Amino acid sequence: MGLRLKFNVVLVLVFGLGLGVAGALSRRILEANARDEVVRNADLMMGAALAVRSYTNRQIDPNLELQMRRTFLPQSIPAYAATETFEALRQQHPEYSYKEAVLNPTNPRDKAVEWETDIISQFRNDPERKDFSGARETPTGTSLYLARPIRITDPGCLQCHTTPDVAPASMVKLYGTANGFGWKQGETVGAQIVSVPMTVSLAKADKAFRTFMLSLVLVFVAAFLGLNIALSVLIIRPIIRMASAADQVSTGNFSVPEFAARGQDEITVLATSFNRLRRSLEKAMRLLE
Repeated sequence: MGLRLKFNVVLVLVFGLGLGVAGALSRRILEANARDEVVRNADLMMGAALAVRSYTNRQIDPNLELQMRRTFLPQSIPAYAATETFEALRQQHPEYSYKEAVLNPTNPRDKAVEWETDIISQFRNDPERKDFSGARETPTGTSLYLARPIRITDPGCLQCHTTPDVAPASMVKLYGTANGFGWKQGETVGAQIVSVPMTVSLAKADKAFRTFMLSLVLVFVAAFLGLNIALSVLIIRPIIRMASAADQVSTGNFSVPEFAARGQDEITVLATSFNRLRRSLEKAMRLLE
């Protein structure tokens, strides 16, 4: 095995190891960044929902108080307003969703499904928990969800959700007496759940990963070619010439010119030593003659 081949084998092995380590680390970092981006988007959507709820509660509901005595207007309910706002968003982005999932809701569309019920149960079992996030598979791909508990902290909420006889007659007329009652102060009745798709962010992470790995390969190829050229010019060729000259001198041919010794590297030291050995051997042969 020649010197060049040995050098290239070592170089390829080192690069392969480095490429594997760099690939694993970069993949992990890019996927973590993609998840963080999705979490930020979910948190932004949750903040927007809370802003809509707050606006409705402070500025819409007081102005509809008189009409609410005659006709129940769901638009005055903060949860309804937030849900309707995000339903408008879903017209352009159906993969995003917001729901105020409740175990026993007044409006049937807010009824929690199985996986939402599991989230609500975790909040009920851990009253100190402020939020909860996770990922689940959907028909459009992996989706990350962010959930926050809906707890009865405002006594005003109980006016509509204790018993049908206490609730506004207009609301009972609209939704009936079967659902949305029996709530208690401090009870966790549901969860605000925002779902954000991870497909786009993961696709961006995959593209960045492929670009990064391709760049590494191109850098290696350039370095490989450059090192091989440098190895050939600076080491392999001088050694081959010295080996050829040494072979001719060993047969008594002293017409081979001496090597030009320039620089201070190891090849120059070897060339100087070879020239000295050649002159000594030539003088010895003349004396013997």
